[in-house]
Amino acid sequence: MQSDKSQHAPSSLAIWAALLAVYIVWGSTYLAIRFAVQTMPPFLMASARFLVAGSVLYAWRRLKGDPAPTKIEWRSAAIVGLCLLLGGNGGVVWAGRRVDSGVSALLVGSTPLWMALIDGLRPRGQKPSTQTVLGIVIGFCGIALLIGPAQLAGGAGRVDLLGALVVLWAAFAWSAGSLYSRKASLPSSPLLGTSMEMLVGGVALFVFGVLVGDLRELDVAAIAPASWLGLGYLIVFGSWVGFSAYTWLLRVAPTPLVSTYAYVNPVVAVVLGFLLANEPLTARSLLATAVIVGAVILTTRRSPAPKPTAILRLSPSPQLVEIIEDDPVTSKPSER
Repeated sequence: MQSDKSQHAPSSLAIWAALLAVYIVWGSTYLAIRFAVQTMPPFLMASARFLVAGSVLYAWRRLKGDPAPTKIEWRSAAIVGLCLLLGGNGGVVWAGRRVDSGVSALLVGSTPLWMALIDGLRPRGQKPSTQTVLGIVIGFCGIALLIGPAQLAGGAGRVDLLGALVVLWAAFAWSAGSLYSRKASLPSSPLLGTSMEMLVGGVALFVFGVLVGDLRELDVAAIAPASWLGLGYLIVFGSWVGFSAYTWLLRVAPTPLVSTYAYVNPVVAVVLGFLLANEPLTARSLLATAVIVGAVILTTRRSPAPKPTAILRLSPSPQLVEIIEDDPVTSKPSER
């Protein structure tokens, strides 16, 4: 089996091209969300994004021969979609009118911190190392610095507290859904599973939007061209290009390499927000950026794995099981 994989191993150029797409595309979606929700109700906008993207992707994968999902797979996709898209993306789009795109990306960049914390606290989860605990503590100190009490923030540097808390909730929901998806019963085709999650998430976002009054706010004639462009960008680049590149990378590239998007995306978002949307770039936000990104790097960085030959000499142990479970080929994708 390994020989077959080696024969079809992708080139380094292809892997880095996909990584670059994830770095730039996902980093830019925060700005696209900000433009889209300026004149579109947030939850209905997100619903339209995922229903269109999910419908096309699902139809394509079924026409390509992917088998029809089972009830258990739909249930798993529903749980993941509700966590990632309703709880995660829904929180980000709602806060898009209250928090700058760069700040939102930095707060979402705390996702690896939440994942390490949740995984360490749940039964039979992986207990965090001293390095991971240090990264979590530093990361949340960076978040506190970014949000800051009013007397420290001052002027244009002040971050809306409610909006920031909602984005933190979104990062938590995204983390919980991502952890669940690792062992969830999902289709063997990553793209089919992704489309199912988008369809369920899109329906949930629509229902929630109706319940909170998004329909009363909807005025199609008043939607600005920038909002239409933002929605189109999110569908084509955020949901198709970004998701496709990410799910492919999970199967062909080392997981630690793929996870670098978590600390590249915030930097991209901060720079784009400053250049294209005149978002303030204060000394405090720059310092918080450095602290949060550094904490995520510290949290996601792992010690070199033992050589397979040394592991195979051992009797079955949790260490061997952990390495097998962390194989990027068997990892489940998550969506941005």
